Amino acid sequence: MSTTRPCSPGDRGPESETVVADAPADQAAAAAPVRQGRQVRRLSLNGASGIVPLARDFARQALQAWGWLPAAGADQRAAAEDVLLVVSELVTNACLHAEGPDELWLSSDNKVLRIEVSDRGAGQPAPRTPHRAGRPGGHGMFIVQRLCLDWGVVRTPGVSGKTVWAELSSPV
Repeated sequence: MSTTRPCSPGDRGPESETVVADAPADQAAAAAPVRQGRQVRRLSLNGASGIVPLARDFARQALQAWGWLPAAGADQRAAAEDVLLVVSELVTNACLHAEGPDELWLSSDNKVLRIEVSDRGAGQPAPRTPHRAGRPGGHGMFIVQRLCLDWGVVRTPGVSGKTVWAELSSPV
């Protein structure tokens, strides 16, 4: 389902999040201890080069720290690959359609993993309708829609840009 709700129905909002690792774009993601409860990682992407691979590497390191990788089985491996694909799609969309991404946030509460990509763009992401499977390009939000429990867009009144978020269930 395509949505523009600012938060998913079960979202606890930013007041309950604690950032456990913060990495600027010119550094690899810092390892953080695995903690109970909600874990959050943030990556600044302003001015970075190779943004999509950087974001995927950052997400892979978070998945390792949170116990998703190395995968214990096929379901866990598929779930981790889905996360990496959704990160790639959201960051790529920000690069192509929104003047580039500003930040990538990943958070997990052992049930749901949330991906957030903020950018300065004014556009509204949406899956192409009708979806044309045999044609190149235009599959990003369709992929996000198919792989995720839910997704949406957050806009702050008076501030340019937006945050596109997506949530996947945890296999752990």
